[in-house]
Amino acid sequence: MVGIDAAIANAFRRILLAEVPTMAVEKVFVYNNTSIVQDEILAHRLGLIPIRADPRLFEYRNQGDEEGTEIDTLQFQLKIKCSRNSQAAKESSDPDELYFNHKVYSKHMTWVPLGNQTDLFPDADFRPVHDDILIALLRPGQEIDVLMHCVKGIGKDHAKFSPVATASYRLLPDITLLQPIEDEAAEMLQKCFSPGVIEIQNIKGKKVARVANARLDTFSREVFRHESLKNLVRLARVRNHYIFSVESTGILPPDVLVSEAIKILMGKCQRFLNELDSVPME
Repeated sequence: MVGIDAAIANAFRRILLAEVPTMAVEKVFVYNNTSIVQDEILAHRLGLIPIRADPRLFEYRNQGDEEGTEIDTLQFQLKIKCSRNSQAAKESSDPDELYFNHKVYSKHMTWVPLGNQTDLFPDADFRPVHDDILIALLRPGQEIDVLMHCVKGIGKDHAKFSPVATASYRLLPDITLLQPIEDEAAEMLQKCFSPGVIEIQNIKGKKVARVANARLDTFSREVFRHESLKNLVRLARVRNHYIFSVESTGILPPDVLVSEAIKILMGKCQRFLNELDSVPME
């Protein structure tokens, strides 16, 4: 983002973290849990599993509504029981050989349509973002039987609704070579920066350093450790050029998250303008 104030850039970062909605497990109905994982811990772990469901297709659930409907709730079931493998070798000590279903993964969560959801979402594939998230370990005779309700929410209410693993930004580095740097000094300068920042050109038989891509620099300031180089380079930052890093949890792609954050900020601005218009001027 170029040409904006730091407050606007930070607003986008905060909206990405706390105000872009997602679907996450809110209620867990435990019918049977004989594993060593307590019910509360199991519910907490299930809540933090990212669910691949577009939140724009759903409404917020009304406060106090226990049942949920097809427009505001997704229902998942996790029902699994561990048993012993009678075909396993007697001398084996590997749990993967001795037991069936001894590892409970997110792939064992199955979508149970509510109401007419099969008609509303005929092509939907509601499931956890990753199939290999370990939920619990079981031993023969132990089982887990739970029903989960996923609802729409925002990270401001609970971190499990946050659509990003991280959202951050940095200012664009500005690297200026104050005088020509050649030969051995050029090679030393190149090693002081991240790969791709400084390149060495061959000009009239001499190795001459030039700034190739300042954006790749991580601002290690390694160059200032060398007496022969520290007065030849000026490091600065472009104050209105922000490089964003948005790491999605996988529920929505990063570009969609950024566009949703922009829409949310525009909506906030519009509400503020509407309130200003509604206030009578003296």
